[in-house]
Amino acid sequence: MKIALGQFAVGKIWEENLETVLGLMEKANQQNAELLVLPEGILARDIADPEIVLKSAQPLDGPFISAVIEKSRTMPMAVAMTVHTTTGEKRVHNNHLVIHKGKIIACYTKLHLYDAFNMQESANVEPGTEVPALVEIGGFKFGLMTCYDVRFPELARRLAADGADAFLLPAAWVRGLGKEAHWNILVTARALENTCYMIAVGECGERNIGASMVVDPLGVAILQAGEAPALVYANLSKERIEHARKILPVLKNRKFKTPELT
Repeated sequence: MKIALGQFAVGKIWEENLETVLGLMEKANQQNAELLVLPEGILARDIADPEIVLKSAQPLDGPFISAVIEKSRTMPMAVAMTVHTTTGEKRVHNNHLVIHKGKIIACYTKLHLYDAFNMQESANVEPGTEVPALVEIGGFKFGLMTCYDVRFPELARRLAADGADAFLLPAAWVRGLGKEAHWNILVTARALENTCYMIAVGECGERNIGASMVVDPLGVAILQAGEAPALVYANLSKERIEHARKILPVLKNRKFKTPELT
């Protein structure tokens, strides 16, 4: 299965970000990708305005998502991303969406909010309450995660136990002392300890590192982007998953129960 990772810098104006997204969709589809994964929070971003998520949030039937859905009707490729959506109150959800052939086929509301490193995502964002169901594309079962979720091995293990072949991780990973190393370590660990592919896509604006990457089920980074906007491609292999799980049967050998939400 051929996948595309569309790393870009999210700006303040949602219409401009939408044009970027539609352009990436067109290019990835022309290269016969079956899935395009985009970063976290792609409606709008302004590091000088922490409340931009409130100001820019749209409903799922708003103009941003509606335009992506309409574009997806013209191509066989699926697209995954996260956007901030309105809740009807003075807060928003950080929703990881998968859109395919004119429909939202998956919607996961981020569980673990980024209240760390002197930041507080929960000031404006309401956390989710459910483990996401797996979504199947091109014969692969994908588990959905979002950015800070990667620091919590329970979610990845639950998705793997549910039957995931791969994880999708849109992110906006903030720069900082040791943070790039954290990204590499955590993305690799979640793949290796669950013998799943990890597809991690980072926003690459003023504050965030980019560094989108694909790690295979044995912890091998088969693709990594730099700090600039990029559209890059990788191939997922069922045979590689089967090989990893044959020689490293950690999912069969585990002694702990499948994680549940508290």
